Amino acid sequence: MFKKILVANRGEIAVRIIRACRELGIKSVAVYSEADKEALHTQLADESICIGASASSDSYLNMERILSATIAVKADAIHPGFGFLSENAKFVEMCEKCNIKFIGPSSSIIHKMGNKAEARKTMMKASIPVVPGTKEPVVTAEEGKKLADKIGYPVIIKASLGGGGKGMRIVEREEEFTSQFETAQMESIGSFGDNTMYIEKYIVNPRHIEFQILADQYGNVVHLGERDCSIQRRHQKLIEESPSVAMDENLRKKMGDMAILAAKTVGYENAGTIEFLLDKDKNFYFMEMNTRIQVEHPITEFVTGIDLVKTQIEIAEGKELPFTQNDITITGHAIECRINAEDPACHFMPCPGTIESLHIPGGNGVRVDTAVYQNYKIPPFYDSMLLKVVVHDKDRISAIQKMISVLGEVIIGGTKTNLNFQYEIFNHEKFKKGDINTHFIQDYFEQ
Repeated sequence: MFKKILVANRGEIAVRIIRACRELGIKSVAVYSEADKEALHTQLADESICIGASASSDSYLNMERILSATIAVKADAIHPGFGFLSENAKFVEMCEKCNIKFIGPSSSIIHKMGNKAEARKTMMKASIPVVPGTKEPVVTAEEGKKLADKIGYPVIIKASLGGGGKGMRIVEREEEFTSQFETAQMESIGSFGDNTMYIEKYIVNPRHIEFQILADQYGNVVHLGERDCSIQRRHQKLIEESPSVAMDENLRKKMGDMAILAAKTVGYENAGTIEFLLDKDKNFYFMEMNTRIQVEHPITEFVTGIDLVKTQIEIAEGKELPFTQNDITITGHAIECRINAEDPACHFMPCPGTIESLHIPGGNGVRVDTAVYQNYKIPPFYDSMLLKVVVHDKDRISAIQKMISVLGEVIIGGTKTNLNFQYEIFNHEKFKKGDINTHFIQDYFEQ
């Protein structure tokens, strides 16, 4: 049993983990940058410690400082949340050498599955369908262009250690490749400290379907159903829902079985997500694995009743999964909506500032995960997400109506947000009918 966990993150996910620790009777330690001195997670944790300047590279991405803080406060384990160091194999290896438990998979598994290029190779060996693309990482635009010419345009360039849409570019024509590759690579270096890229055939207008899996150290693996994450802007999710209207029981079983096979192939342990692209003909392709908790995990918690963060901690403590696949049932429909400090009219430009007025709604089947409060100053250094508004109801139409009602109550004054933009999406007839794909926002932006 862990006595103390250091939370190597910030924002709402840090708050979420601290609350889970509190419910399990475990003390928590918050780390923070100079910009986050007054952040909510620092106030909720049992202890807090500053790890550096405002820039992520000087704080939340600084492995040595986070490990030093863990040792200084005598924490048993580190929970990385999502983003930052959550999928960094080098950091996990350092934790292992320091005898600090990393709440997630081992460094070797993250290297295989957290690195997108390695994950593709592993899945191909297991006969899991993958999108046609490069088998080895690519480091130069010249080499990448030769491979892209063979694959055929359009292609998508992705950072091997990428996430959140960073280090990713779609290339429609040959003459655009070099500039797009170099831009994506620079973004990858800045965000993840890594210059390796890979290239895939770009599947036109697919759905983005992901399966949540849980695996313990005894070889037990279950999936908790799918999430449809097709509503995206700049490859970053805005709305997620579970279950997906595109799925029937046969397809769900087939994709779920593949997700479990993927996890078992690498001996996976802890929470993870297997991501697929689903085309209009119901063909699905493995895209990547996220070896961490996801931003959108609350919708899975709503439809299954399973607390994913607590289960992560219990798995890391060496406990066996308390349920089997036959115990997992999906009840009702859940939707998550990300409210960001950004201006949709200006290419979703981030809008840091001070929250001058704030009203967060509640009610039956309503959950809001956030770390903001009245007079909170939104720092310009990090992700722009302010709130995750999550609803649950008996079916999709009821859940949509509930979300429309809830969004109508939210008040965030003092900065621009995408609140009204999200409200318009939920009122769009195509969205209501479930006629969506990853190009939905691009196709209907003017509306």
